[in-house]
Amino acid sequence: MTDKNALIQPDHGQSAISLHLIDKAGLADWLKTLSAGQRAALAAQKFEAGGYETAIVPDGDGWFAVAGIANTASLSSWCLAKLAEILPGGTYRLAHAEKLGSAGPGVGQALHGWITGQYRFDRYRKDAKGAEPRVLLTKAVKAIEPALAEAGAVLMVRDLVNTPAEDMGPAQIEAEARALAKVHHAVVHVVTGDVLERDYPMVHAVGRAASRHHAPRLIELEWGDPAHPRLAIVGKGVCFDSGGLDIKPSAGMALMKKDMGGAAHALALAGLVMGAGLKVRLHLLVPAVENAVSGNAFRPGDILRTRQGLSVEVTNTDAEGRLVLGDALTRASELKPELVIDFATLTGAARVALGPDLPAMFARRDETADGLLRAGKARDDACWRLPLHEGYREYLKSDVADLQNSPANGFAGASVAALFLDRFVGEGIDWAHFDTFAWRPAAKPGRPKGGDALGLRAAWGLLLERFG
Repeated sequence: MTDKNALIQPDHGQSAISLHLIDKAGLADWLKTLSAGQRAALAAQKFEAGGYETAIVPDGDGWFAVAGIANTASLSSWCLAKLAEILPGGTYRLAHAEKLGSAGPGVGQALHGWITGQYRFDRYRKDAKGAEPRVLLTKAVKAIEPALAEAGAVLMVRDLVNTPAEDMGPAQIEAEARALAKVHHAVVHVVTGDVLERDYPMVHAVGRAASRHHAPRLIELEWGDPAHPRLAIVGKGVCFDSGGLDIKPSAGMALMKKDMGGAAHALALAGLVMGAGLKVRLHLLVPAVENAVSGNAFRPGDILRTRQGLSVEVTNTDAEGRLVLGDALTRASELKPELVIDFATLTGAARVALGPDLPAMFARRDETADGLLRAGKARDDACWRLPLHEGYREYLKSDVADLQNSPANGFAGASVAALFLDRFVGEGIDWAHFDTFAWRPAAKPGRPKGGDALGLRAAWGLLLERFG
C-alpha cells in the first residue's frame, strides 16, 4: 500500500477538497447553509447523515464530500474510514475541524481510520497497482505521529497475518523480530535445536515435526534500561496449525496461516513500546513453530516435560498453542516482570462466546482488567473480560501427569485454556491474556476482510497509561 506516512500531513493552507462530517442532529441546520442545487444533489444521493453514508456535492467549479457519523461531538476511529476508501486520490481537509470532537475524542482519533481505510494486501497480485493516496491535512499536528505509529502497528499485524505460512514461518517471524531490533537498537536471542529441546521442551515437541525450513525456535528481544520496570510481551507464533496428529478437517485448516496472530500482535506492540520510548525494560518472547504431521510428531497420550518442571499429558495435539506459551511464560516469569501481556489465537471457544470482533481478555488483577477495558473503549478496540474461575482448575487434572492440556468435557474452553497458561505464570505477577481472533471475516470501514489487530490498541492504551 501507499506509505502510511504520506497519508496525514500538517495543514499549512495547501489547496485541498473539503470534507464535512454531519450527524443527524445537525443535518437540518447544515442543509440551510447550502444552495438549492446542493440540497438537490444530496437528496438525489439519498443522504440522510446515517452512519457511513457519503455523498459528493457540487461546489462552483469543484466539489466537496460529506459523510454521516453518529456524533460530531465524539469522533470515532472509523468516522473518516469510508471516505478514505472511496474518494479519488487527492488532498483533503476537514471543514470546521475545530468544532469536531468537542465532547470526546477529537480529530486525532479519526486519523486512525483514514490511514487503515487505505490498507491493501497486494503482495501476491501481479496486477497490483498502488492507489493514488488520499492525503488528509490537519492542524492537529501533535496527533499525527501517535496516529501514524498506532495505525502502523495495526497494518503490521495485518501484513504478517495475511502472509501465507510458506512465507511466514518461524524463520520469517525471527527475521521480523531482528528487523524490529535493528530499528530500535534492541538485542535478539534465538534458541533452536538441542538447546531448545532441553530448555523449552514443549516448544520443541510441538514444532519438531516440521521441516528444517520451518524448524521451531524461541525468539527473545530485550530493549530499554534495566533499571526500569520490566514488561514482558508474549505472542503465540504457531505459523501454521494442521492440528497435528489430531488433524483438523480441511475447512478447519483454511485460515490457519493466522495462527501466528498472537506473535504478530506481540511484535507490533513491542514496536509501539520502543518507538514511543516507554520507560520500561521490554522483554518480547515468541515461541515460533509449525504444528505439522510427520513420523516424529508429538502424540496424544505423550507426557511432555516443561521448562517449569511440571509434566503435561497431551490429550489433544490441536491444543498446542497453550503448550508453547507455557514454556515462554515460564521464561518471562523468571525475570520477575512487573507486567506480562500475552496474545494468542488460542481457542474456538472464545469465538463461540464472543464472535470475531471481541477478543476475550483474562487478567489476574481487577485494576489491570479495568484498565484494558477502559483503554479499549477509548480506542474503539473493545475487549471483553472472561473469568479465571478457580472451580474450573479441576478440569486440567490428569491421572498420569501434573496436568492435561485439553479436557474432554468441552466446558468453558477459553477459561480453561487461560487457567492452563496461569499455571506457568509466576506467583504474584500481574498478567493479562488476550484470546484474539486476529482475523476479520467481513469488511467494515477501515477494517478490510483478512488479518486484523484485535486487542492491540487496548493493550497499548493500558501501557501508555501505566508507563507513558
